[in-house]
Amino acid sequence: MHLRPWAVWAAGLAAYIVAVLHRSSIGVAGLDAQERFGVGAGALAVFAVVQLLVYAGLQIPVGLLLDRFGSLRLVLSGALVMAAGQTLMAFTDGLSGAITARVLVGAGDAMTFISVLRLVPAWFPARRVPVLTQLTGIMGQIGQVLSAVPLAAVLAGAGWATGFLGAAGTGLFVAVAVLIALRDTPERRVNSGGAMSWQRLGTDLGSSWRHPGTRLGLWAHFTTQFTGTVFALMWGVPFLVAGEGLSRATAGVLLTVFVVTGMAAGPVLGLLTQRHPLRRSQLVLGIVAANMGAWALVIAWPGRAPLPVLVLLVVALGLGGPGSMIGFDFARSFNPPSRLGTATGVVNVGGFVASLITIQLIGLILDARTGGGNDYHIDDFKVAMSVQFLVAAVGVAGILRTRRLARRREGIVVPPLWTVLAERRGLAADRGVKAKS
Repeated sequence: MHLRPWAVWAAGLAAYIVAVLHRSSIGVAGLDAQERFGVGAGALAVFAVVQLLVYAGLQIPVGLLLDRFGSLRLVLSGALVMAAGQTLMAFTDGLSGAITARVLVGAGDAMTFISVLRLVPAWFPARRVPVLTQLTGIMGQIGQVLSAVPLAAVLAGAGWATGFLGAAGTGLFVAVAVLIALRDTPERRVNSGGAMSWQRLGTDLGSSWRHPGTRLGLWAHFTTQFTGTVFALMWGVPFLVAGEGLSRATAGVLLTVFVVTGMAAGPVLGLLTQRHPLRRSQLVLGIVAANMGAWALVIAWPGRAPLPVLVLLVVALGLGGPGSMIGFDFARSFNPPSRLGTATGVVNVGGFVASLITIQLIGLILDARTGGGNDYHIDDFKVAMSVQFLVAAVGVAGILRTRRLARRREGIVVPPLWTVLAERRGLAADRGVKAKS
């Protein structure tokens, strides 16, 4: 087995893990941030919303830059920009400085994930791409464990500045690893695409967007990713601690269960995507149903939900991350390699737009119910979290519409599942008869 592809992938994966650590650090530090900056839930949500707004807004420009400049330069730049943002967060004591820090984190984060995804088809055979795409997305969520456990412990012990400086130092370390180990392709360390022009930019973006398969990927990503991102990035810890009355340690364990669930489900969903490409949208819709069903159970539970129900919730939410990776498989299968970065950027906008809208709406609802304070009751969270059902409904409508358009454009006919199962039973019976004869 050739080790070089795995070394390149490992370097890119390390950069993504640290990017997720940076991304989710504000959620772990949410209650500390409210005290440090003297803000309510709505203003606290601005930190995450601005970060996600920058991330989502840069996805398409970064995708275009990726097609032009390659993964190495973008991953390295992203690591350095995020380290600068965390350093600023460590020392600032004003709201404007904190928002600027999250802008930097969002910008660097935007350069990382799709650049790492671009490495997979460049270094591995096509049959491995769906599974490795899942592994990239899911193993990257180790960064959430790093923020939920060691970063949270440092914040609670050594304090704010030490915690965020430690995160910045981790980012610098991974930048060095990327510089040493990463290569764009097996043939070239730095692989540049054709010269950029406004005409080419418009052509690539327009071609990607006009194909309904790309938009199907966007809506799949929109609907599966947002509720887990909202939970892990911003409102999970406040909901579990201030709403459900858990300790911070228990909340951290539940966030770890969330991540481990995604890591376990990712390879399974990757194999299912690889073996049943015509059933990908059904997998997506099943995951959305699991997410919304779990939230419905928690919200309908009288008072605070018992711990087993909350474990069920985080397990269901953990499926959303690997589910969102299916959106990138739609982009890969409906676009040529020359505009894969652009199409991937379009898809990646979906989940983060849904997340930032939902994060802000939850913050505004909590402020409206508490008068801008942070004395939360479980009923306040139940009302606020219910806005997720509306966002999910919009996403499901988008999936159903673009799936129909994509199938019509490509001439795809998907036989009913029961027909396929009946045919397989028939083939198995025929094989059994032949074996006996």
